[in-house]
Amino acid sequence: MVTEQKPPEEEKVVVVLENGTMNHTLVGPSAGIRQKPDAVHLILRLLCMVCSVIALSFMVTAKQASSVSIYGFHFPVYSKWSYAESFEYLVGVSAAVSAHSLLQLLIGTSRLLKKSPVIPSRNFAWLIFAGDQAFAYALISAGSAASGVTNLTHNGIRHPALPSFCKSLHKFCDHVGISIAFTFLGCLLLAASAILDVMWLSNP
Repeated sequence: MVTEQKPPEEEKVVVVLENGTMNHTLVGPSAGIRQKPDAVHLILRLLCMVCSVIALSFMVTAKQASSVSIYGFHFPVYSKWSYAESFEYLVGVSAAVSAHSLLQLLIGTSRLLKKSPVIPSRNFAWLIFAGDQAFAYALISAGSAASGVTNLTHNGIRHPALPSFCKSLHKFCDHVGISIAFTFLGCLLLAASAILDVMWLSNP
C-alpha cells in the first residue's frame, strides 16, 4: 500500500491589488532559511572586528620600564610597541581590518533590516572575497613578524648569552602575546568569512 506524502505546509501572503481583489502568494518554508547565512556572515564580521580591536588595544598599551641583570650588572630598560617595526605593522593591519569589518557590518546590517540580501550581487561578492583574502594574508604576515620578535624577547640571545627580557618586562610581553593571539584569531574569522563568500559564489 502506497501512501501519498503531502508537501510541507506553505505560508500564504495576502496581497491587495489596486482593483480591490485579493491575491494569495505562496511562500515556501525555505524563505526564512535564506536569511541564516546572512546572519552568520554578520556575526563573523562582528567577531572579527572585536578581535582586531582587542589586538590593537593590547598592542598600543604594551609598554613598561624595568631593569635587567646582565653578568651581575643591572641596567634600566624601557620597552614600547613603537620601538619595533613589526609591532607597528601589526597595529596598522589591525586598524585596517577593524575599519573593513565595521564597514561591512554596517552595510550588511542595513541590508538585513531592509529585508535585502547582505550580498546583493556577484560583483559585490567578488569584491568582499578579495578584501577578506587580502586582509587575512596581511594578518598572518603581521602576526608572524610580531611572533618572531616576541620569541626573541622571551628566549633572549644565546651568543652572547643574554637573559630573557620578558622576566623583567612581563607586562609588556603579556600585552604583546595577547595581541598576537587575537591577531591570528581574527585571521581565522576572515578565512571563515571568505569561505562563506565562496559558497555564495558557487550557487547558480
